[in-house]
Amino acid sequence: MNKEKKLAIRDESFGGRVCRYIKENPIADMVVIVAFIMCFTVPNFASMNNFNDLAGNTAIRLLIALGVSGCLITKGTDLSAGRQVGLAACITGVLMQRADATGKVLKSLGEMNMFLVLVIVLVIGAIIGIANGLIISILNVPPFIATLGTQTIIYGIALIGTDAQPIGSFQRSYTKFVNGAIFRSDEPGGFAGITYLMIIALIAGIFFWFLYNKTTHGKYMYAIGGNESAAEVSGVNTRKSKILIYMTAGIMYALAGYLLAGKSGGATSSLGTGYELEAIAGCTIGGVSTTGGIGTVGGILVGVLVFELLKIVLQFLGVNPYYNYIAQGLVIVVAVSLDIRKYLKKK
Repeated sequence: MNKEKKLAIRDESFGGRVCRYIKENPIADMVVIVAFIMCFTVPNFASMNNFNDLAGNTAIRLLIALGVSGCLITKGTDLSAGRQVGLAACITGVLMQRADATGKVLKSLGEMNMFLVLVIVLVIGAIIGIANGLIISILNVPPFIATLGTQTIIYGIALIGTDAQPIGSFQRSYTKFVNGAIFRSDEPGGFAGITYLMIIALIAGIFFWFLYNKTTHGKYMYAIGGNESAAEVSGVNTRKSKILIYMTAGIMYALAGYLLAGKSGGATSSLGTGYELEAIAGCTIGGVSTTGGIGTVGGILVGVLVFELLKIVLQFLGVNPYYNYIAQGLVIVVAVSLDIRKYLKKK
């Protein structure tokens, strides 16, 4: 990208960026328009319960999408994201079971502090992320193949660790925290308040905005996505940067799994299946380019929100749940196709 284009993007007003986003993202426009119409035509679509479900699902998915985004910006991907979320949920479930839980997995283990469990889960997520980063950057295995392999390994570990059985009976303090909120209304169908999930997602979004826009690591990440060879010539340690990117992604998946187990009230080895595709779709709809070097945290939030809104719209329209997968798959294909088309036009 030449200097004039960089300055133009930097100096573009907020309104200009919004208009450009609307113009370049017809999928998001269509979903939002349909949802707006349904607010006035479909009973209960604009209800507080619906809003609460949308906010909770978006918060979890945003954490996963933020992790995937760094991989996509550097022209990589992470197909192990969903399985990592599931493994983190299973580990959390095993460690957070009550002492008197029926079918307790680790019978000799007493009740653990939920924040200690969080640290353990995050460390495991970081280790898995580092492993992905090493395979990709040191062994030069393409990200698609590397994370496809680790996806299968992680799923096998989850199956062995849980014996393919559901895990439940969590400590009340843990589920109460995950599902807690401030300013909550006790009225039926009332405002769910500002949930802790939303607060955690907001903090994560702010952190990633700072990481991507105000740190050397963020600059290196975009440089690698724009032209990895040029970045190396400029002195960027691309191997170290990739390892950090996948490590950060692993931590985000682990955090999402920890919260998802508490939100769901249980965990299974299949939890998180397909979440990586939803995260990639959310990122792409939000303007993260699969060709690398482009993406913003604000766009990722919008993309994830639109994708979750799409699922709710299909549900309220009475579409057969099996057809939902077809609709979501089409959205992914169209979003990536439009992204590649924009890339080719710029060339």
